[in-house]
Amino acid sequence: MRILIIGAGGVGSAAARILRRRDFFETVVIADYDPARPQALVDELGDERFAAAQVDASNAESVASLLREHSATHVLNAVDPRFVMPIFDGAFAAGATYLDMAMSLSQRHPDRPYEEVGVKLGDAQFAKEQEWQDAGRLALVGIGVEPGLSDVFARYAEDELFDEIDELGVRDGANLVVAGYDFAPSFSIWTTIEECLNPPVIYEEGKGWYVTEPFSEPEVFDFPDGIGPVECVNVEHEEVLLMPRWTKAKRVTFKYGLGDEFIEVLRVLNKLGLDKTDPLTVKGVQVSPRDVVAAALPDPATIGDKMSGKTCAGVWVTGTGKDGQPRSTYLYHVADNEQTMREDNSQAVVWQTAINPVIAFELLARGTWSGTGVLGPEAFDAKPFLELLAAPKPEGYGSPWGMREQPHPVPSEA
Repeated sequence: MRILIIGAGGVGSAAARILRRRDFFETVVIADYDPARPQALVDELGDERFAAAQVDASNAESVASLLREHSATHVLNAVDPRFVMPIFDGAFAAGATYLDMAMSLSQRHPDRPYEEVGVKLGDAQFAKEQEWQDAGRLALVGIGVEPGLSDVFARYAEDELFDEIDELGVRDGANLVVAGYDFAPSFSIWTTIEECLNPPVIYEEGKGWYVTEPFSEPEVFDFPDGIGPVECVNVEHEEVLLMPRWTKAKRVTFKYGLGDEFIEVLRVLNKLGLDKTDPLTVKGVQVSPRDVVAAALPDPATIGDKMSGKTCAGVWVTGTGKDGQPRSTYLYHVADNEQTMREDNSQAVVWQTAINPVIAFELLARGTWSGTGVLGPEAFDAKPFLELLAAPKPEGYGSPWGMREQPHPVPSEA
């Protein structure tokens, strides 16, 4: 296996640091628009299997050329989701297996954005499903943590724990603090703005996908491992678009623990138009307001040494268990910033995202996972993934996941 990682930011760097401890691949090329970034990472790793390169992720031919130049068999998209389609198309043109952690961008309905579904996350990729199938090639989409590990949990719950699933409710929360900053997002602010200010999507059996207002349906969820209660709200996310394709869940939701301050900042950015991506002319220079916001904030890859706390990703599954009795179970994974910094010099949020595509690469290299077409993580057997994630090092990745039984939720009103 010869891997190309596109993007030397927080997640791409974390993936490379995790990969250096594994032996299932031949080489890893790390590419970025700024060649100095991957070169600095390669120098840090000090491993002859790793090399640096330059790429224009907005250009499918640039991606395809680089894949061909290095005879790469697999590509990991580790950049902002606005670059999904050029990398996706470039991988197809070069005959490479494609993996990403965020899917092609949505477009809200032009006239009724909170009443009618527009272009959904991933629609542009699924529109090319037949091409990938006919070519016998695989695009494994949404294989970060959320989407990604959460989708693996959903598959595991359906196969091993439940006879019938009423709801798959993804719940994400943290108690992370960044010292010295009043506001310092732990993940790409470009991506965070995109998913938090778009109309959230909910899936219900018999109704299909529908939209609601941003930050709607607040609920307090008690997260494990000392994180505690966090208010979570509806946010647009890929799991809601993926899980119904490969599971029989009657309802799928995604709620994110943002906090009042974070929500208020996002609302102000929206009110001022600073969330927009269309360029403005400022003193003769074309600039995107959202790019300016991203440039003004600290790079999430650089704040790990100032961060403390834990982050939790998981799925709250309700329905009927294998014993025929009502069941309510939270399957989850927690990353502790102190541990991820100590072991991989990567802050917890980017590390928790990056470990999952690395495990997927290993399962593909072993032949444990295989397939053709555009597939989500739910399309694969969850048990070998979760076993490899939790198994002690060096055989596994030494990052156990958890499962907690909990009270049934109050029924939602459709």
